[in-house]
This record gives sequence, C-alpha cells and structure tokens, in this order.
Amino acid sequence: MRLLKTKKVHFDSHSYGNYLTPLHAVLPNAPILESRGNRPLKMTFEDQLHALLFFHLQEHESARDLIQHLKEDTFAKEFIAPDGGISRSSFSEAINHRGLEQLQYIFEELCKKAKKALPAKYTDLGDLVSIDGSLIDAVLSMYWADYRKGAKKAKGHFGFDINHQIPMKIDLTDGNGAERPFVRSILSEGQTGIMDRGYQSHKYFDLLQEEKKHFVCRIKARTTRSVISPNTVPENSHVFYDSVVLLGTPQNHNQTKTPIRVVGYTIAGVDYYVATDRHDLSAEQVAKVYKLRWDIETFFKWWKRHLKVYHLIARSKYGLMVQILGGLISYLLMAIYCHEQFGEAVSIRRVRQLRNNIQNEIRDSRATYGDKNIKEQKKLYAKT
Repeated sequence: MRLLKTKKVHFDSHSYGNYLTPLHAVLPNAPILESRGNRPLKMTFEDQLHALLFFHLQEHESARDLIQHLKEDTFAKEFIAPDGGISRSSFSEAINHRGLEQLQYIFEELCKKAKKALPAKYTDLGDLVSIDGSLIDAVLSMYWADYRKGAKKAKGHFGFDINHQIPMKIDLTDGNGAERPFVRSILSEGQTGIMDRGYQSHKYFDLLQEEKKHFVCRIKARTTRSVISPNTVPENSHVFYDSVVLLGTPQNHNQTKTPIRVVGYTIAGVDYYVATDRHDLSAEQVAKVYKLRWDIETFFKWWKRHLKVYHLIARSKYGLMVQILGGLISYLLMAIYCHEQFGEAVSIRRVRQLRNNIQNEIRDSRATYGDKNIKEQKKLYAKT
C-alpha cells in the first residue's frame, strides 16, 4: 500500500511530536484518501486529522473558532493548517463527506496500541467492557437526528475498555435509536459487557450466551425469577441473594431459555439485582464488576467537558461520526502520552500543560532559528 507522506512539524522540544508518536506508527498504513475529481484535495486526510486533533486539544467550541485559529495562531497557521490555508466552506465539505474510513482505521489501530501501552486493571475479573449510550444535542436542520417534536438529538453507542480505561467501540444513531442491538456488535467473544437496566433483554441474554459473550446487567427488581438452584449467600456481606434462575415468564413468552445467575446486594440503602452468566466470580466480585460500569460515566463527563467533542462542527450523520472519531483518537493519544511521559492517567492538568508547552516551544524555536529557518524544521518531523 502506498504510504502517506507526513509534512507536519517537529522542533527542538518534542511535546507535540511525543503526543503524536503513536499516530505516526499507524498513519502510513491507513487507506489512502484520494480526490474524486482531477483537482488535488485542498485538505488532505492528514490535514483533516491534524485539524480535528487541534480542535479537541485546544478546546475550540465551533468550526468558526477553529478556522480563525488556523489563520491567526502562529503554531496552527504554520504547522496545522493546510498549505495555503483552508476556508470554512472547504473545511465543512471535508468534515461532512471525507475521511471516515481512514479515521475508523486509525481509531482501531490506536486502540490496539493503547492496550499494549497502558497497564491493565482488574485482570482477575476478566476482559470488561462497559456499554452505554450518550445523547448529543443536534440542531433542527439535522433532519436525520430524530428525537422528539421541536428537538433533535443523536445518540452515540459506546464500548469502554474498563481494564485499560479507554474507549474501544462506537456507533451512531438518531436520538431514538435502540441501545440493546449494539451490545452484540460491541462485544467480542470472551468479553464481559457491563450494562444498566435499560439493556435488560431476556432474548439478548440468551443470544449473548450462545455467542460466548458474557454480561453483567442490572435488572428490574420486580423481574420474575424462577429459581433453579440457590447459591450460598456469604455471612456479614452486602449480598443478600444469589441464585441460578430463569428470568421472565413462559406465559408472556419472555422467559430466558438458558439459566442465568442473579445476584442481589445492597449499597447505601439501595437494593441492586444483577443478572450475569459469570458463574466463575464470587457474588461480591459480581457486585464489584457492576460498580465498575460507572467508569464509562466518568469518561463521558471528562471527554465532553475538556475535549469539547459535542460542540458540533458537522451537521450530517457522516460528519458527526468523523468528529466523534476525531475526539476518541485525541483521547487515546492523550492517554498514551500521559502514561508514557508522566506515568499518570489522563488529566486536564496534563492537557493544559501540553498546550502551554506547544506555544512555548514554537516561541523558543523562533528565537533560535528565526522565521526563515524554522520552516526547515518541518522537514525533520517526518523522520521522528
């Protein structure tokens, strides 16, 4: 496969170069984005990718804000913007119609790299994936994003790798999109999906077991349980129930065909009932696994707040997926960067530090090399 050429900056201090190092390892093998006509692309895929990364790194809140930055900010103008600059209309055309295949490839490859680079937690509990949906406010012109009269929303369906604390799967629907069907596509054989009550489905519990995909899912307390065999409940424990059951009733044709384990426990005065096919775990471990579901909520909160991923710069479903993948790639790069440079998890402190270092380093490079010679530093970047 023909390699993508890299033209971006690398200068004396390597903050931005270190941040992008994992990207350079996967970028050359990404599918090639070619012009649909005879004219060359005003914005190559590499330009598009770097603009998306810069958008999230700098916490921009609109496409207009980003384009202005690409025109006026010294670093962005020389090292992020396409040669000759980019207009807002050309940027919009690129985001809404190009680059999805390439971004999907890079996201998947960076997930693999992040899994190797980041330490794994909870290995005694298995390969854990928290699954949840997140609503994205849309504008009325986004006709495809049905939600309710007078309101438009899209919904992202995410799989979050609990062991490595990184996003690993994404799909997109309108705001009314059903969440349960995505569980099977998010999970791989042997993985355990952790889900809230909205994912309770006796049909899907059976299908997941047939596919050798595991689950820990909170269920409604009133769900009918036909006990097959009770398990011993430990003394002096927050666990009060542990049995192998069939969920649902045959009269309503919603009873599970395959037996399921249900664990009941109390936390802060609230009773939880959790269905699972994990018979290898203790009841306390099942409760712990479900508690880890909240890690995806922590990710959503941080990701949306500090990388501005839901400030729309696209209106089409295609473009929104491009934007979200750009945000996920930004997070993966930051997760690897924080671990390898500081031995830490992702934090807004390190994001801000990276921004400041970039600005300081470009000023230092100008002072050292001057305006003319600094342009020669761009050529070094492809060699790092």
